Parts: sequence; structure tokens; C-alpha cells
Amino acid sequence: MNFKHLHYFWVTAKAGGVMRAGEQLHTTPQTLSGQIKLLEEWLGRKLFRKSGRQLELTDDGRLALDYADQIFTLGAELEAAVRQPHGGQRVLEFRVGVADSVAKSVAYRLLEPALSVSEPVRLICSEGKFPDLLAQLALHRLDLVIADEPMSRRISVKAFNHALGNTPMSFFCAPQLKPQLQGPFPQCLNGMPMLIQGASASVRQQLEGWLTRHQLHPRVIGEFDDGALMTAFGRQGRGVFMAPTVLEAETVLQFGVEVIGRTDELVEEFFAVSVERRITHPCVVAITDAARGQLFSA
Repeated sequence: MNFKHLHYFWVTAKAGGVMRAGEQLHTTPQTLSGQIKLLEEWLGRKLFRKSGRQLELTDDGRLALDYADQIFTLGAELEAAVRQPHGGQRVLEFRVGVADSVAKSVAYRLLEPALSVSEPVRLICSEGKFPDLLAQLALHRLDLVIADEPMSRRISVKAFNHALGNTPMSFFCAPQLKPQLQGPFPQCLNGMPMLIQGASASVRQQLEGWLTRHQLHPRVIGEFDDGALMTAFGRQGRGVFMAPTVLEAETVLQFGVEVIGRTDELVEEFFAVSVERRITHPCVVAITDAARGQLFSA
């Protein structure tokens, strides 16, 4: 493979077209188009198709872009490592995947201790579906995955669950919604508009069972995979919502909402999944120690 052709394709895909890519590479659009065409001929696949005046990636183009991202990212890392002055302190790269069902505030508080280890750290954090992140972990593209559920034994990935801790759940609402609450918690939820976590969240199934046991019938008006978006609706008075009790003070202060009740019948757990049975990576050690000794210790 001619990696110059691949580089031209990569820049063009990132730039969104040959005009912008040509400006970045200081070459003409005609030259770029010719080089990309040679790459397509070599691969035997079309990487771009025209959509009006724009170029868009084909399915093969998206696959090629994914590999090109990895190739040129590794190339940049290689250059940085080789050019580093002799005797200089190396930067420890720490690649983490965070399941999209984990609240952003929890993810920050779990990961922040990794930046406090004795050696310089470069944190590379990505978000996605838990199974997809486990696949990246299996390929050693990630050092750690943070999730709100343990890895299932049915998944054929050689990795290990490390429990970080758990927290009960608190219920919140905006001040303008509070006068509509009738009676004590949790009966006050009856008939109230409610915002809930999406189906992928581990606490969602618990919530449905809890509502049934207590014969509660709120009006569910929104389901959200993104907890931040759910909270944005909640702060505007669109409905009651729940969040981890460990974030209670932060949620009240940041979003101007009020706590209307708590329950330890709903528990959200957090896990670190790594390829290490016995944790040795300094960043993972810092995360697990801080989570167990501080964040979830209460």
C-alpha cells in the first residue's frame, strides 16, 4: 500500500472534501483526486461517492477511515516517542473507555485520580456502548473500561471485573414542579411527569420493578441514554428524575433542583474492567483505591 495515497484519503475524509484538504496539504484538488483514485484502484473499492456537490464516505470508506485513524495516530505516537530527549521522563498513555450509560459526573470523579499519579499521564478517553468497548479492550486498544454493570461471563473476552463501589439513588425536581407533589415520598410520584434512564442503563430495570412493588404510576414523558440531557430537561421543570446519591450535593448545586426523596432499594454499581486479574497499572490502581476509599466509602 502507498501510505502517501492513504494519507491523502485520510486528510480529505477529515476535512470533508478535496478543496479543504488541498488547502491543508498545499496541493491541488486534482492531485488529491488522482491520488485517492489510485488508492481506490489498489483496494478495488470506492471510498467516496458524490452527494450533490459534496463527497461522502461509502461503507468501505468508513472502514478505511477507521484503520487510517489508527495508523496515523500510532505514527504520531511513534514520532513523539522517538523524538523524546534521552533521559526525559516518558508520558504514560492511559486509554479508557466509558460506557455511555455512566453519568458524566461519576465518570469524571472516577477517572480524575488517574491524573494524580507520580508520573506524567496522558488520558485518552472514549465513550461508547459497553459491548463495543469490551471488543476494543480485547484488542488491547483500551487499558480499562468503566461501566455500570460487570462484564457477563457469556462474553468471550479475557478480562476481569473490579468492583469500584455502589450508590443508592436520589430523586430530584425543579422548584417550580415541587408544589405539584402530593403526599410523602415515594407516593408523591403518582401522576407526576417523570424522566428516566434509557433501556441500556442497569438501574432502569430496577426502577421498573420498584415502581411496581410500591404501586406507583408516574407519567413517563422521556427516556434518555444521555444522563446530562435528562438532567437538562429536569432542571427546566419537565419532570422528576433520579441520579446517584453520591452526586446529590453536586446535582443540587449545579442544576438548582431539590431532593424529594432517596431510596436504597435502587442501587447503581460501578465496575472497572481490565485485562489484568491483579491490578498493576498505576492509573487503574489510583482509580480503584480512590473509588473504594473515598467516592463510595460512605
